[in-house]
Amino acid sequence: MDKNLFLNDLKLLETENKSAVQLYNEISALAMHRLQASAKKGKCAHYLSIEFLIGRVFYNNLLELGVLEETAKILKKKGVDISVFEEIEDAALGNGGLGRLAACYLDSGAAVGVPLYGYGIRYKFGLFRQKFENGFQIEMPDDWQRFGDPWSVRREHERQVVHFADMDVEAVPYDMPIAGKRVNVLRLYQAEGSESAEKISGVLYPADDTEEGKLLRIRQEYFLSAAAVGDIVKEHERLHGDLASFAQYSAVQLNDTHPVFAIPELIRVLVKKGVSYVGAVKIAKETFDYTNHTILPEALECWDARLVRKILPDIAGILRALSDTQARLHKKRGYTRAEIEQTAIYQPKNQTFSMANAAVFVADKVNGVADIHSEIIKRKLFAAEYRHMPEKFTNVTNGVAQRRWLMLANPELCALIDRRIGKEWRQDFEKLSEFGHFICEQKTISEFIAVKREKKNQLFSHIAKQEKTQMNGERMVYAQVKRLHEYKRQLMTAFALVRLYRDLKENKLPDFTPSLFLFGAKSAPGYARAKGIIKYINEIIAKIDADDAVRGRLAGVFVTEYNVSYAEKIVAAADVSLQVSTAGLEASGTGNMKFMMNGAVTLGTMDGANIEIVEKAGEKNNYIFGARVEEIERLRAGGYDPAAYLKDHPEWAKIAETLVDGTYSDGGTGIFRELYDSLLVGASWHKPDHYFIFRDIEEYYQAILRANADYAQRERFAEKQLKNVANSAYFSSDRSVLEYADKIWHIQKDER
Repeated sequence: MDKNLFLNDLKLLETENKSAVQLYNEISALAMHRLQASAKKGKCAHYLSIEFLIGRVFYNNLLELGVLEETAKILKKKGVDISVFEEIEDAALGNGGLGRLAACYLDSGAAVGVPLYGYGIRYKFGLFRQKFENGFQIEMPDDWQRFGDPWSVRREHERQVVHFADMDVEAVPYDMPIAGKRVNVLRLYQAEGSESAEKISGVLYPADDTEEGKLLRIRQEYFLSAAAVGDIVKEHERLHGDLASFAQYSAVQLNDTHPVFAIPELIRVLVKKGVSYVGAVKIAKETFDYTNHTILPEALECWDARLVRKILPDIAGILRALSDTQARLHKKRGYTRAEIEQTAIYQPKNQTFSMANAAVFVADKVNGVADIHSEIIKRKLFAAEYRHMPEKFTNVTNGVAQRRWLMLANPELCALIDRRIGKEWRQDFEKLSEFGHFICEQKTISEFIAVKREKKNQLFSHIAKQEKTQMNGERMVYAQVKRLHEYKRQLMTAFALVRLYRDLKENKLPDFTPSLFLFGAKSAPGYARAKGIIKYINEIIAKIDADDAVRGRLAGVFVTEYNVSYAEKIVAAADVSLQVSTAGLEASGTGNMKFMMNGAVTLGTMDGANIEIVEKAGEKNNYIFGARVEEIERLRAGGYDPAAYLKDHPEWAKIAETLVDGTYSDGGTGIFRELYDSLLVGASWHKPDHYFIFRDIEEYYQAILRANADYAQRERFAEKQLKNVANSAYFSSDRSVLEYADKIWHIQKDER
């Protein structure tokens, strides 16, 4: 984009008597008018994801285009504060890390010049809008388009028809430019046609506890896959003609199992166009790559073959054929009978299609998203495939877009870094390491402490506005903000908060630094335990808030409608990043990286990318606790008795009992009793304390107290925080995307 043309257009824009929404749309349109997608040359990568959690587009796009500061100055002269666009809410087309990672990768692809194109669904409603009533999560529709969608262009002439056995659906693309060194495109498809057809792009993750819900989920995933494959094939034919060369020009990255229907769809399309089945499978094997994001069984989709046959008979047939091909090939390669059954795409015992097995069989490369996660999938999840084809497996540790998560979220810290090492690090993030030479200087420490104070004040002002909760004075901020899931152990933090509250009331912590525990999370609407944990945390916070004995020393806030924009404020203000998942279950995490970049220490388990964070910044500059993966595996195999642990630790037994002794009310729902029983009795599908809260809880509590005591020596603690900032460059998604481009996609970046 020609920046000067845009800025001249902006100077001519009339702003008087216009609302923030009007100005948002008009300024966005000016930028869109000057943007033009880069030409496709050579091999391109296509990123298929059911989620793209893009967040608020306006500020990020202007930053990526290099005009954010100038825009703010021009608007200020016209009497408009650029912060008025804060009221334009996020497009919540994702649920958490999966969708945010996809958005970061698209940002970085454009920024570093990699031809990377996203494909997703343009949901009419985002995940959901969250509020609390009596402490319970209430879900409301998220009509994200009510402010307009000026950053997208409807491509009417490129609509496609996606066929199901019982209906045809129009897939209409909306293109969003992603600007940087080159301008790539995120293409989101909207389902149109009948009322049933339109449900396909109605909402992200519809409930799938009924057959109708399962069918809708299958329709969504195939709709995305078929539309993307149709577009990529059509574009290849336009540019290159011969389908035999398809894999030479196209890499397709499957972001988890949701878009795996793209594999049989590509085979179907190629065969229909005259390629032999064997040739089509060969092309597919050279085209697709698969990222695994979790080892949790519930996220490794297995679709009922009967349901797939019901609406996608051709796809079901290809999946069965692929499974037969796989069995013959595996037998030839020396797989045992057990290994053949374990890796099979079609699972005859339960008559399902394993989408993960299909992805691993066909993909040229399979990658995990942190060193420990990649080792687990090789050693456990896909062990048979790894034994026979180790060259298929690799690792690409996740990263986050530093332009949004540091430069946009924390301009005050960026200005401090600029004053020490200049501005070159903004284009070459690895140069941030040079900041390490200055982090022990008194002036740097003092200025950093002032930055943290300012970011906390900004966050507290936002909390006051959004939550009607006043936060005053100096306080340490602990933050646990992420999707609500049992393995992420927000419940363990709740227990630690109860212990802190009790110990403070009993004057056992006389030197405790005043602290705020900040929670942000959405629970899936049908996830009863997760919603129970939210209610429990809100009950604890309410009791603490009402107690004069601890007022000013301890507080908690569970923010409502946690989203990307809220996260930008929280990561910049927090002192301590709580990353406390059960070791071996968090594939990577990306929130931990955002906090690190902004100068929060990690207080967590040796899980996911926490391990690499500690390697880069040093364990002495972070707070590590809890069982390691090897111990968790031993405990899981047998010998773990949470009831015996609580018998030996009565203080924690009393805290666990607050779920059932009337200390906190669950409104008569029985959910607190169910949570308690899940820890002490277990359930039909798991043993007691499935995520080993009581194994880690005392170590967790002591780590919280240790960090709190260290914070009292503010300057020494600031050195720890600055050490994390200076060593965060590795966790840029620029690095991640360049690794994908080099060792997985084998594509060249633009050098201009």
